[in-house]
Amino acid sequence: MAEFLSLKSAVETHVHDGDVVALEGFTHLIPFAAGHEIIRQRRRNLTLVRLTPDLICDQLIGAGCATKMIFSWGGNPGVGSLHRFRDAVEHGWPHALELDEHTHAGLTNRFVAAASGLPFAVLRAYAGTDTSQHSSTVARVTCPFTGEDLAAVAALRPDVTIIHAQQADRAGNVRLWGITGVQKESVLAASRSIVTVEEIVDGFDDDRNAMILPSWVVSAIAHVPGGCHPSYAAGYSDRDNDYYEAWDDLSRERDVFEDWLEHHVYENGSVR
Repeated sequence: MAEFLSLKSAVETHVHDGDVVALEGFTHLIPFAAGHEIIRQRRRNLTLVRLTPDLICDQLIGAGCATKMIFSWGGNPGVGSLHRFRDAVEHGWPHALELDEHTHAGLTNRFVAAASGLPFAVLRAYAGTDTSQHSSTVARVTCPFTGEDLAAVAALRPDVTIIHAQQADRAGNVRLWGITGVQKESVLAASRSIVTVEEIVDGFDDDRNAMILPSWVVSAIAHVPGGCHPSYAAGYSDRDNDYYEAWDDLSRERDVFEDWLEHHVYENGSVR
């Protein structure tokens, strides 16, 4: 059952050194505040999982939190590259970063397999590629019924999944709407989960387009208004495009990035 905690306590309790940590949210509802708290608590040797690693993963990698990235696309949306990500891959700074790259469909199916209690998923993907030669989590299989050549992807079970949502009720149920990615699948796949929310409400409106995560699949809820900034929360905030553009310069040079990290994360306790 979901427990209401401060963000600091939620991360202290549920994110440990060496964990596989999924941070999901597609275009909006990206859990930036939780990622910054992980940085402040100086977690190390993490395997980060994200369908579309963007600024939050760049910041975690540059801060030295991660040693591996499982992903299916990476970049600063609408701007360019992730410079801390590239520096880790190309130059091993602050240390080397192992990569396990997939398609969106492949990584999604890894979450779905774990959420379904299955050891792997099968899909028509990776055909004509040598991905299985470079990833231990992709294999070619033959359908026992048709003889068709297919791809199998290993189930992905994060130690903890972290997402941001618009609302939680006082019973610990979570409600989110707008563009959804794999939040549901990644939470159901994980051993533990943290949800930061814009608002805690007495009850939910009748909106059949919303996604509800019941309290029994959530480990901790933290009330963190603006917790997805600079991304947005549909119905609550707009995307901070200036932040994404500014990050391109802030993240290019190591000393500039480290100065940003010291003054806006460690000293201030918040980058919002």
